Amino acid sequence: MKTSRTDQGFTLIEVMIAMTLMSFMMVLLVSSLSTSAESWERGERKIDQVNENAVVHHFFQRYLSTAKPLSKNNEAGETRFSFQGSSDSLQFVTGFPASASRKGLQLFEVKWSGRDQARIQVTLSPYFSDMDEQTLVREEVTLITQVTGLNINYFVRETANEDGTWEDSWQEKQFMPQLVKIKIELKDNRYWPEFVIPLKINSAAVFMINREEDDTDLEEDDTDPELGL
Repeated sequence: MKTSRTDQGFTLIEVMIAMTLMSFMMVLLVSSLSTSAESWERGERKIDQVNENAVVHHFFQRYLSTAKPLSKNNEAGETRFSFQGSSDSLQFVTGFPASASRKGLQLFEVKWSGRDQARIQVTLSPYFSDMDEQTLVREEVTLITQVTGLNINYFVRETANEDGTWEDSWQEKQFMPQLVKIKIELKDNRYWPEFVIPLKINSAAVFMINREEDDTDLEEDDTDPELGL
């Protein structure tokens, strides 16, 4: 009496073939999962980069564009204009929305910490010192990290007939530039688009108009009524 194939079970060769196929399928599965995980991580990093770009651009677009041309006396009694800048730092005054916790005009100080710390810091403090102690608290936040360089330029056109120039520094001036150009360099050589922020309250235009009016007044006053000139 012959026994059926089922009663005999699997042969050793069949078991080895099945294990080989299973191992091959496991390798394919692990490889597929690894590729998917890498793709997911790349996608997450890309989203983080886009969000980071958007946050930084939104910060400058919202607050720098509404900088106000203000002056006040310092402790030494010298009048200092609120808008000052260099190639890697910038300070300006603007206000928060009514719903924000910080009330009144705030002094924004934006500064690159250098290659060691490699970040851009923003320090907030009330512009006027006659407020209560709670409002006087300075606050420092990190705008972006992994920064190897910050380059800021300032555009000015003092007369309507001039083409205008970009300057690397904006110190000891009594008016604001028309445009501010900001370029950020990152550690991993990621592309960071250079962006230009137009200042909505443009004191340079006011300065230009006032200066032209003063020149006109000088020309009109440069006469002698007795001589009829």
